[in-house]
Amino acid sequence: MTLPFRDPAVPLRERVDDLLARLDPDERLAMLHQHAPAVPRLGLAAFRTGTEAAHGVAWLGPATVFPQPVGLAATWDPDLLRRVGRAVGREVRARKLTDPDVSLNAWSPVVNPLRHPLWGRNEEGFSEDPHLTAELATAYCAGLRGDHPRVWQTVPTLKHFLAYGAESWRATASAQLRERVLHEHELPAFRGPLAAGVAGAVMLSYNLVNGVPAHVSPLVREHLRTWVEHPDDLAVVTDAGAPGNLVRAERWAPDLAAADAAAVRAGVDSFTDDGDDPGPTLRALTSALEAGHLERADVDAAVRRLLTLRLRTGEFDDPVPGEVPAHADVRVEDIGRPEHVALAREAAAAGVVLLQDRDGAGGRRLPLPATGTVAVVGPLADLVLTDWYSGTPTAATGLATALRERPGGPEVVVADGSDRVSLRHSASGRCVAVAADGALLADADTAGEDARFDVTEWADGVVTLRHAASGRLVTRGGAGLSATAERVGGWVVQETFRLHVEGGTCALLHLGTGRWVVVDPTTGALTPEAADRAVAARFVLRTHRSGTAAAVEAAARADHVVVVVGNDPHVDGRETEDRSGLALPHASAELVRAVHEVAADCVLVLVSSYPYALGGLLDGIGTVLWSSHGGQELGHGLADVLLGAAEPSGRLPQTWFRDDAALPDLLDLDVLSTGTGYGWASSGVLFPLGHGLGHGPVDYRDARSSPAADGTVQVAVELVNDGARDVAELVQVYATAPGLAVPFPRRRLVAHRRVRVPAGLSVTATVPVAVERLAVRDVARGETRVLPGTYHLLVGSSAEDVRAELALTVPGEAPAARELRHATAFDAHEGAELVPREGTGTTVVRAGIPGWGARLEFTGCAVAGAGTLRAQARAARAGGELVVQVGGVSGAWLPAGRAALVPGDWAPVEVALDLPPGTGGRADLRLVLPAGTLLDGLELVRGRPA
Repeated sequence: MTLPFRDPAVPLRERVDDLLARLDPDERLAMLHQHAPAVPRLGLAAFRTGTEAAHGVAWLGPATVFPQPVGLAATWDPDLLRRVGRAVGREVRARKLTDPDVSLNAWSPVVNPLRHPLWGRNEEGFSEDPHLTAELATAYCAGLRGDHPRVWQTVPTLKHFLAYGAESWRATASAQLRERVLHEHELPAFRGPLAAGVAGAVMLSYNLVNGVPAHVSPLVREHLRTWVEHPDDLAVVTDAGAPGNLVRAERWAPDLAAADAAAVRAGVDSFTDDGDDPGPTLRALTSALEAGHLERADVDAAVRRLLTLRLRTGEFDDPVPGEVPAHADVRVEDIGRPEHVALAREAAAAGVVLLQDRDGAGGRRLPLPATGTVAVVGPLADLVLTDWYSGTPTAATGLATALRERPGGPEVVVADGSDRVSLRHSASGRCVAVAADGALLADADTAGEDARFDVTEWADGVVTLRHAASGRLVTRGGAGLSATAERVGGWVVQETFRLHVEGGTCALLHLGTGRWVVVDPTTGALTPEAADRAVAARFVLRTHRSGTAAAVEAAARADHVVVVVGNDPHVDGRETEDRSGLALPHASAELVRAVHEVAADCVLVLVSSYPYALGGLLDGIGTVLWSSHGGQELGHGLADVLLGAAEPSGRLPQTWFRDDAALPDLLDLDVLSTGTGYGWASSGVLFPLGHGLGHGPVDYRDARSSPAADGTVQVAVELVNDGARDVAELVQVYATAPGLAVPFPRRRLVAHRRVRVPAGLSVTATVPVAVERLAVRDVARGETRVLPGTYHLLVGSSAEDVRAELALTVPGEAPAARELRHATAFDAHEGAELVPREGTGTTVVRAGIPGWGARLEFTGCAVAGAGTLRAQARAARAGGELVVQVGGVSGAWLPAGRAALVPGDWAPVEVALDLPPGTGGRADLRLVLPAGTLLDGLELVRGRPA
């Protein structure tokens, strides 16, 4: 007899109820760790959460590697992302056929908006726009989930809730999310996939939000579980090691029992802590239960959600007679199957963005001719690099190789720009050579082939050394250095160095250990172990080949030149490491300049995980393309675009800025106050969101809009292609609304559609705009809504390339004057910090600038008849005052009242208001707080203080 929890015909909730009832309390508790044990008496196998699948199956051996997520986002193509997700999910299932420990809970995608281009994990996200992020993430999740109506192919996990966007101090920094930023810029990216029912889990972030660690934040219950059909439909997992951070780094809880209990009460279901050892977590949870800090009902609720996740994958299903099991067609051979490789190539080409394209005669440079000699130069001329969340490619093709493969194609020469050098140990006079086992030994008399290394500079001053004879990178192998690494990689990179040149010799600093290299006086072995540069070994560096000179020579002899530069995804920007600036590294920029001096019509290809500031390079080079690290088919994708086999249809998913001056502080998420991001920035933009060129220009004519029966606004525009090639035009619609009661962004993406425009013809593109995309967070009333007023729909090819402007009037009455309700509901501020009010779980304002305090602005307040402003405040010291000011017609702030603040505990404060003559029934108010003051509830009271 089939048990109810194993019967697919039984409704899901009943199956969960049945299985939960069969588990004893200890078995239930054990399920709260990432590595849950088997329950043999019920036939339950061991289970763990999490298979990394950001752009392919990671860390589990060979798999099809697709472009980085930011590159997938550059396609702006939800259907393509759905197909990529479906392929990745299928390969997860295929991998599980050979390894039962593989989890069908996929830990992807990352949906944190790409707010700041210096974030180390830029490569993992989709876009700076939260709604575009949601759209693309929903598509990718739908693919991972699969098409079966009941059994999910995998269960996707959205990462990382909430407000994660910096590696600097990521476990202790508090993201400041005021109400508008929270609702307009952070929550939509998570809400989209969850509301669509295609994600079944969420991972929490390391950081704090408004002073509260994300792993115990009330926002999990307030928002996440309200967007799914049933609360059990969403499992919440911790990030690795984050529960322990509550005690150690964040010092938020006194011990692990208190920390884990608080996390479960906040909504956490599965703990990723202490690797595969659940002991510390289970002991902590047991202690919390015994102390009464946690109830068995809390544990049961978490287990229900984890069982729901597992049941969705079909894990517990008994066979149904006459029915083919879901996903039974998956085979081990699906890993790297030809269809997946072809899809990877399609995705690599579709994500290539043509940033600019012009030749010396005012025409276009691309596509390149398929004949003649092509010099492909630069560090990434023929390399395919992987990132931390990549799998092992089943095969990999670089650009130069892809060009060589073309039948009847051009002759290809490669110069990677590296300097070939040898190192002679100054103390012994011996050259550093590579032994048979790969060890680096200073024991060679001459600088022969075994004693030569190719030096590539990936970031300013950061180099790798590749043994020229073997092609292996120098790494720390055990205690000493050896040329045994195939690539730069690992959680702590062991393949990067800095060269310190002084007095004609150099010393080597190994960055992975932070130690200087010394030479064993007996064996000659090179080891990074010196803490002080003064005792480091010194080497005479001899250059056998100048990389720049070789590249220039190759370029001078070629008919066509392609320069390929960018980053290594493990160097200068990755998880645990933010970038320090936007600029292209000096060595790469200088290589580009040197080649351009002999090949004025060279093509520049940037392959990177993030945007660059390019400065004067754009003045001379006519054609520039960008691609993310495009996976194993990067070379074929680039070659398809360069030679015209594929249209350059990629568009930037985030703004590229001219320089660092346009960027806010990396830890400042308040885009409204800083006026940054594509929505608010009015200057400093190099290439805007949505930018990208096709093979020729497209004219926009006769733009118009009309209401549709489904409640949308239909924007129609005629697209004219006078060129000789078809163009895939991405029509984008942005909105703005100057003068709206709540300040509206200067740009907000509200719709987009890709339209193919045949050569020499015109087509009419129709783009539906959902009116609800115009909604803003009205903090005065605590709701997100579309306000009445005049909006403008901006139609064009990017956030800044606007071709037409259409007025749209939303009818309705203007909002009534606001009643003050809470200090955190300000409209603008300077110096305000959001922090938790001790013992309440609510958020309050703290005046954060030492010696100055804070200013809070509240617009459109109902002041008619108001004689008192009543507040809850806690002063940091004696002598301070709460000052109220009112906005004058000139914009100046005029005095309206003040009251003394009493230090100590929370206390009511009443400020008698003396509004200037002529103040109407509605006015803007500003509150001035001394440093350290905490402010909570606010109320305008009719009448004077008692």
